[in-house]
Amino acid sequence: MNEKPQTLEDYKKWLKREHNVEISERTRTRYNTVTAVIKQDYEKSDFWVDVVGSLKEYNEEYLLNRGYPLFMHLDKPELKIKPFRSFLLKTFRKNITDNKRYPDEPKDGWILPNNWFSRINDILRTMLAVKYLDGVEFMRQKMGDHCKQYGMDFEDHLEAREEGYYAAHFYTKRKFEIPKIPWDTEKIDFSVEIQITTQLQEVIRQLLHKYYEERRERIKERDLKWQWDYQCDEFCANYLGHILHYVEGMIMEIREKQKEEMT
Repeated sequence: MNEKPQTLEDYKKWLKREHNVEISERTRTRYNTVTAVIKQDYEKSDFWVDVVGSLKEYNEEYLLNRGYPLFMHLDKPELKIKPFRSFLLKTFRKNITDNKRYPDEPKDGWILPNNWFSRINDILRTMLAVKYLDGVEFMRQKMGDHCKQYGMDFEDHLEAREEGYYAAHFYTKRKFEIPKIPWDTEKIDFSVEIQITTQLQEVIRQLLHKYYEERRERIKERDLKWQWDYQCDEFCANYLGHILHYVEGMIMEIREKQKEEMT
């Protein structure tokens, strides 16, 4: 029996051996072509143009109701494409490292080129960073209203990870027409991830990104958990995320008390 893949290179060999899928430069080129088409389509969609155009209105509505601005800056959110290597690593985790049923397929089946654009939900993503904690729920509701207005399916949930990461993940769902091999096109279901978080949490996310990537490539966990290894970088960065989330909650409590005293 073949051993469980332990590295990304092992995984590529496993894909070839078990599913006749070869990860080549052609695979990368197709990924880049498809994602570029989807990004361009999404950026020009009435839905996204309306979302971007409404941010100023939302900022003013929040300011009127809460007495504080919703955003620090009203810059246009940037839609980013997940790099191919990160994408492939995610399929590795879904198929192998996080698959408790291995060597059998995951609960929803193998993630392979014939379905992976529909199965990985953060290939195209963006970030909306608000100033205060209650702004996350405010924007979460606004995004839901936008999706309903345009008849788009969506899912959303609040993330609270042990690594000190806090954000709302909002997924808009629609069909995109993408190029097939060699000349035709096909329509696929595709999710775009919109992360809604606070500015402080976004700073922490940038700090933690390096450790997230390192952990994702690590097959075996270290013997000493990061929560007990006070000398490791993760200990400081992760607990800083929890501390800042607590501080943001305290800021909201002070704001509420000040509001009560003024009424």
